Amino acid sequence: MIYTVLFSQLNKTNIPAAGGKGANLGEMITAGFSIPDGFVLTTAAYDAFVQANGLQQQIIDLAHTASADNPQSGEDASEKIRALFMQGDIADDLVQEITTAYSQLTQDNGNAVAVRSSATAEDLPTASFAGQQDTFLNIQGNDALLDAVKKCWASLWTARAISYRMRQGIDPASVSLVVVVQQLIPADVAGILFTANPVNGERDQVLINATWGLGEEIVGGQVT
Repeated sequence: MIYTVLFSQLNKTNIPAAGGKGANLGEMITAGFSIPDGFVLTTAAYDAFVQANGLQQQIIDLAHTASADNPQSGEDASEKIRALFMQGDIADDLVQEITTAYSQLTQDNGNAVAVRSSATAEDLPTASFAGQQDTFLNIQGNDALLDAVKKCWASLWTARAISYRMRQGIDPASVSLVVVVQQLIPADVAGILFTANPVNGERDQVLINATWGLGEEIVGGQVT
């Protein structure tokens, strides 16, 4: 089983397995844009981890304990599900494939990467899941990478993601997660560009939120 795919091998036809982020990064490379290189861990990697650790039914059962009328129930379900992920073991063949891809990616570019999540239901016509899962920056070394991968997988089950899928009527058994591993640029300034104003909904206005460093405070909402 091949679990890792390079950006350069991806296009929009790969969205079901490689997620919207990975597929669109592949499209950008094909179009000639200069972007930090990387690879994705496909949905097959997430599914293999869940199956190998016997998590699927436990996840579904816990997700169904969450209630839209009781926010604490979502927090409790999320905490238990995410603990299952962090206690699980990544199979040796998957570890080997991840660390080999990481070594090849970083051998000439320094070993710091961003580990980004991309849910398979992230960009549906009727729902946007952007920001529902977690991203980890400045990850260095095999152990830190493998830990960040598990945290990304687990973030498919944050309380906010569980609640949002519940409101959208999405079956918890139908979702999966892609992990994007991308070279990290040591930024002096970083932020988020909105091509429509999220405050007033005006589509002819552009909004840029930026801060010093890697921009984690912007993404996390500590700085606006």
